[in-house]
Amino acid sequence: MTNLTATLRARLRTLYFGDSRQSRYWRYGMLVFDVATIAYFVVSSMIDPEHHNHAIDFVVAAVLGLDFAARLLAEPRPWRELFSFTGIMDIAVIASLLAPVFVENMAFLRVVRMLRLLRSYHLLKELREASPWFRVREEIIQSAINLVVFVFVVTAIVYVVENDLNPDINTYLDALYFTVTTLTTTGFGDITMSDTAGRLMTVIIMIFGVALFLRLVQTIFRPNKVHYPCPDCGLSRHDPDAVHCKHCGRTIAIPTEGEWS
Repeated sequence: MTNLTATLRARLRTLYFGDSRQSRYWRYGMLVFDVATIAYFVVSSMIDPEHHNHAIDFVVAAVLGLDFAARLLAEPRPWRELFSFTGIMDIAVIASLLAPVFVENMAFLRVVRMLRLLRSYHLLKELREASPWFRVREEIIQSAINLVVFVFVVTAIVYVVENDLNPDINTYLDALYFTVTTLTTTGFGDITMSDTAGRLMTVIIMIFGVALFLRLVQTIFRPNKVHYPCPDCGLSRHDPDAVHCKHCGRTIAIPTEGEWS
């Protein structure tokens, strides 16, 4: 039994942390599964609970549980992974999928699964090394992911807090609509907060959210830049085809790998 466990752990460690092609394909597959799971969580949050198929929740919970158990076996220090940020979030997500009948408001914790995309540093490192296209657009991709995660997590909080208090917020889509109009400072006024908790939450969204939201949007839509510090003035962002520093005029030689587009 000990030899079998050791063999299984070694195999899982290779899949989750190895450098072989099979290992990379495995992690790419897990990333696709994470994205599909997130999409399911978002869509299912907008469905009337009375028409929601909880059998799908149980299947997803089983797959997530197997993945979590496999990652624990693959880790050299399982207890460290168990009490890590991603470990605690995964446990919360699995619990929310297994207990929809008893604690309905735990459904919002499913959206926290999106934070796993931000924690996939090893996979991002592989994409950076394997794809010139990803390297050029890495900052834009990261900002887009951060923006999506931020909007949907804030929406989940708004929905959970206001679902039973605000008659205008009956679905997850209502909460998403309110969140986006608040973040963009549009403020149509058709959905407003009348309770103390809702108003306080709106103030927090406006103070902290608007600045972050605008910064992420700016990063996504501004022209592509590359990170190349100028030896003289230290300016670190330049156009991909730049031959002179725009700040001090020094001739620079930005390394390229052929066609950028």
